Amino acid sequence: MKNICSLLAAASLLAAMPMALAGQPASAPAAAAPATPSGDLIVSAVGDIMLDASAGPIIKGMGYDYPFAKVRKFFDGSQVIFGNLEGPLTDRGTAVADKKFTFRSPPDKVSIALKNAGFTVVSLANNHMLDYGPDGLAQTIEALDKVGIKHAGAGADLAAARRPAILEAAGRKIAVLAYSITYPESYYAGPGKPGTAFAYEEQVRADVTAARKQADIVLVSFHWGQEGKTELRDYQKSIGHMAIDCGADAVIGSHPHILQGIERYKNGVILYSMGNFTFGSYSSHSTRSAVATLRFHNGRLVQVRMYPINVNNFEVAFQPKPLQGKEADAVIEGLAKLSAERHTVMRDENGVGVVDIQQ
Repeated sequence: MKNICSLLAAASLLAAMPMALAGQPASAPAAAAPATPSGDLIVSAVGDIMLDASAGPIIKGMGYDYPFAKVRKFFDGSQVIFGNLEGPLTDRGTAVADKKFTFRSPPDKVSIALKNAGFTVVSLANNHMLDYGPDGLAQTIEALDKVGIKHAGAGADLAAARRPAILEAAGRKIAVLAYSITYPESYYAGPGKPGTAFAYEEQVRADVTAARKQADIVLVSFHWGQEGKTELRDYQKSIGHMAIDCGADAVIGSHPHILQGIERYKNGVILYSMGNFTFGSYSSHSTRSAVATLRFHNGRLVQVRMYPINVNNFEVAFQPKPLQGKEADAVIEGLAKLSAERHTVMRDENGVGVVDIQQ
């Protein structure tokens, strides 16, 4: 296959880009993810996961499996389940000074809860992973390794942060890469410096190209964009396209805390923002989100399905719940409008948004 990536200009797409800002129901039950046909691979993807801050007292009382109880059915039939872990799993380290919000969660309890919910791989590339310094990052990796959850996007040095997580499922090898394009810059990894992988164009191109050579399916996560905004930054479109040009099958975005549009691009897809999943804050803006399932047939992405969920913690108390009927349709209608701006058609199948990638 022609290597499109090699034709890209060497000038960096990111050198001049702006940084992301820090900061009724139907009577029928909500649909679960469809069963996996023989030979297919299903990837589930969700947004930001953070079980600290305002959620802490409730989750401590209810147990750390509580946040996932109502929505884990959407993972049925999925062999790979991915989310963005927004903050370290640690009881070590010291909170970074002069940062408005710092998060951390109990390492063993949360890692086991993630495992119980079915998660197989998480991104560590975000603007909270170093909130308790390198010690907090190191303990996060230890806790995830202990329960067998793969991770990408942060590590003991730049090489480790850029290294893909490799999984095997349904006879396929899957590579997951993750990058943060958010402040603070002090969180970025370097040679001999722990931290997150920043999405420098040259490095992303090299990493995705290398991953494509060793894996059948390549997923790339970017922590990017502007919090609370559906409008895309120009660099999101540029680097999202570039990742697929270099061999990624899907790009999965996080950080805005709300859903952004979906773009069908060539033979891949860009989910610009998955919004919140289980996130420990009260917000009147971050109220609706979705669980995505990506279906691969014979190693090729053929369809994306979006299952709307209620993440309004004033209503659900940090336990996301499926949406049904008119409420689900409203989420799909909004997401379809945003996706149409990127020349992508989403249809509503009984409250589930569907994007066909290829027949």
